[in-house]
Amino acid sequence: MNQAANRAPLLLTMGDPCGIGPEIVAKAFAQGQLQDTVVVADPQVMRRAQAAIGKTGPVVVLPSLADARGVPPGCLSVWPAPGLPPGLAELPWGQVHAQAGAGAAACIEAATRAVLRGEASGLITAPLHKEALAAAGVKYPGHTEMLQALAAEFVGRPLPVRMMLANDELRVVLVTIHVALRKAIDMLSRPLIEETLHITDAALRRFGIAQPRIAVAGLNPHAGEGGLFGDEEVQLIAPAIAAVRAAGLDVHGPYAPDTVFMRARHAANHPGEFDAVVAMTHDHGLIPVKYLGVEQGVNVTLGLPLVRTSPDHGTAFDLAGTGRADPSSLVAALHMARRLVVGHAG
Repeated sequence: MNQAANRAPLLLTMGDPCGIGPEIVAKAFAQGQLQDTVVVADPQVMRRAQAAIGKTGPVVVLPSLADARGVPPGCLSVWPAPGLPPGLAELPWGQVHAQAGAGAAACIEAATRAVLRGEASGLITAPLHKEALAAAGVKYPGHTEMLQALAAEFVGRPLPVRMMLANDELRVVLVTIHVALRKAIDMLSRPLIEETLHITDAALRRFGIAQPRIAVAGLNPHAGEGGLFGDEEVQLIAPAIAAVRAAGLDVHGPYAPDTVFMRARHAANHPGEFDAVVAMTHDHGLIPVKYLGVEQGVNVTLGLPLVRTSPDHGTAFDLAGTGRADPSSLVAALHMARRLVVGHAG
């Protein structure tokens, strides 16, 4: 904590106030995991979450992030985002509400801008609900797209970003994310795949891996069997791999997607062959990581000029308000953010 005391705080957004986000944040606080962290949230939402888990504690409402250093130990630091709608703590648990979507978006925007300005060292985001965002009129379908737009506005140029899901055993980076499967396949191109491989290599080096080994999963069964089951491997993926290898990247594939994740998995008595796997579509890549344990999975956005992590699960409306939500993935996201902030600063 001495190193943490010398840097700006991490920011943790509350997520959708009708989901489990505020509860897992409250549980992480109760476990002593938020000493260097300011929660960007409606204070009443956080007090309701504390009541839901049966573990109340002192909440300090910050007029500004500059006041975070003066908060006594053992207090939950909460910075209310500008533009929060009123009455969020009165909304029923486990339901889609436009008001909740607007509140979640306000926290994301305020927190992201603060990190970009250097007022905070990194960002962890609790789960939001895409339907609530849409109901609120937010033009972005999720966190990744919103963060990308805010960062691009800040730096004054487009920023290609990618989603990585990681745990202690496996890292997977996605070429495409939250779009229909048919559209995702149509989106694939050699430049897009090459760009993903360069972003992945750069991120792994920032994580402290001097010579990243990257595997590429094919799109079709058996990686297309030389074009018998689809030609994306022959026409797009293999040429992209060849191009980045010529540029010096240690990239291999395309491999059959039903085996490559097992080859890359780092487990007891089984050192993985690769440091990350690049997959073409969202569920294609995330199923193996989530199968290893949602509670330990962390979502990391690659390509941003800031550190951003999040838990590997959604708002879990069926659990919201019960106090039973598991904070393990959020805690893992906090630990990951702390590690990455050190590398990002370096």
